[in-house]
Amino acid sequence: MVQLVGSLRRELAESLSTCKVLVVGAGGIGCELLKNLVLTGFKNIEVIDLDTIDVSNLNRQFLFQKKHVGKSKAQVAKESALQFCPSANITAYHDSIMNPDYNVEFFRKFMLVMNALDNRAARNHVNRMCLAADIPLIESGTAGYLGQVTVIKKGMTECYECQPKPTQKTFPGCTIRNTPSEPIHCIVWAKYLFNQLFGEEDADQEVSPDTADPEAAWNPEDTAARATASEKDGDIKRVSTKEWARSTGYDSVKLFNKLFKDDIMYLLTMDKLWKKRKAPIPLDWQQLENMRPQEESPASGLKDQQVLGVWGYCQLFQHSVETLRLQLQEKGEGSELVWDKDDPPAMDFVTAAANLRMHIFSMNMKSRFDVKSMAGNIIPAIATTNAVIAGLIVLEGLKILSGELESCRTIFLNKCPNLRKKLLVPCILDPPSANCYVCASKPEVTVKLNVQKTTVLSLQDRILKERFGMVAPDVQIEDGKGTILISSEEGETEANNNKFLGDFGIRNGSRLQADDFLQDYTLLINVLHTEELERDVEFEVVGEAPDKAPPPQNNQEEVNSITNGNKDSAQPSTSSKGEHHCSFCLHGCTKACRIKCFSILF
Repeated sequence: MVQLVGSLRRELAESLSTCKVLVVGAGGIGCELLKNLVLTGFKNIEVIDLDTIDVSNLNRQFLFQKKHVGKSKAQVAKESALQFCPSANITAYHDSIMNPDYNVEFFRKFMLVMNALDNRAARNHVNRMCLAADIPLIESGTAGYLGQVTVIKKGMTECYECQPKPTQKTFPGCTIRNTPSEPIHCIVWAKYLFNQLFGEEDADQEVSPDTADPEAAWNPEDTAARATASEKDGDIKRVSTKEWARSTGYDSVKLFNKLFKDDIMYLLTMDKLWKKRKAPIPLDWQQLENMRPQEESPASGLKDQQVLGVWGYCQLFQHSVETLRLQLQEKGEGSELVWDKDDPPAMDFVTAAANLRMHIFSMNMKSRFDVKSMAGNIIPAIATTNAVIAGLIVLEGLKILSGELESCRTIFLNKCPNLRKKLLVPCILDPPSANCYVCASKPEVTVKLNVQKTTVLSLQDRILKERFGMVAPDVQIEDGKGTILISSEEGETEANNNKFLGDFGIRNGSRLQADDFLQDYTLLINVLHTEELERDVEFEVVGEAPDKAPPPQNNQEEVNSITNGNKDSAQPSTSSKGEHHCSFCLHGCTKACRIKCFSILF
């Protein structure tokens, strides 16, 4: 007869009390998970989180209270969880999981790792550490009402990076600077403007009209005289935006006329841009001030969800510029501000600047709430979704500790029941991908780039760290000499940073070996030289996009809409004997379609 301790078999209950588990993240999912673990009977838990508690966390991260604002999430989560089970042994780290201190030996202490993260870089890193340590990992994610849990085990299942994830949406510089057509274009422009005026200047985030726009195909010398900008402080000067702003003392009216009048009039001289588009309409501060309404009726609804008039955003712009100027002044000469969606003056500035630009380009203006959601890439977090996903993580953990790894599943949480009337849809775990550049026996990729234009620093930061998730890469050229191109030891190869790959004899067909000893990870990179990359594209990973499943011939428009996430009733997939029934399109479809539908949850 099976002996039970509570609802668990005695053997399993004893295993829970002795095994050591690592929880990475103490936010929305992490708080629910930590509470579930101690109530289930786990006694030895370590939790790590880099963040501190913010007021906006309190509506869903229930281990935190108002008195905890500003304190370490990991530490407070530990203290709150211990109130549920004082006998538990919880260790909290207020740190980044990507710190070299948490190496492969650190991970090998645990029987199980549970991710409760909110960013891809950390997920990639934990995935690699668990593969190197050969420790089971339970991965999870939520997006509004949707959620997903899966189990990753070296050699048995797909790893987190086996399937490509959607890249973050980017926009061409000429669209941002010259021809915005959607509110998000104006919001991105306003964030760039904040950095150009108050933060760290970035040449890739210029906000002035782009005279190199290939679509314009105009001659600046012939048409510049047609721009009727003001002759003094507001004149179009090809100098640093910050330098010009400082020269005016951050005068909000002069800034306004420069950005929303003079630059727009300069854009109007690019005739070809406006042959098939509605031309922008410049704004003039003095005219708007003379036409301002004498008494504005109070708007109804919550303040953050109100859409102001043009003059209202003019006043918000003026007030936010003055506030940010004072903040900059208080920090001292040469200081910089960092844009933060939770900083009211910074958010006011972006809201005002973005809405004024929307009005100029004939778009409907947005509330501060909407601008914040888009500017901060915010997907609404729902406490119930986090709770359900945290519960599923523990259930999958119990299967692993019971030695029943083959019964583990990828589980999707739907917003609405699927055709089988299910909200929770389990799928059989997929085997590792033979072509994965992380968990394959010999990871290898081909990168298309221009060796005469790609610097060593760009290879290190943009390709190895940002694209391939390495933390501290060492790179040598397979040239028979073992030439060291990049060293993780500080200062050893710093002189190489601004040199081009071609300067080291790297050409079409060259091979590079990149090692990250922290992750116990080696990647071979085949260089494919090309001079035909699209504008603003530094490199391409050959063959990284999965083949797209052709949609059914009937109802194709509906399929496309749903697959792009525009259908409220969209649901995740189910699988049976290798066939994946994607509930987005409600048809049997290939694995590639399923990945396209749901990898965004990770």
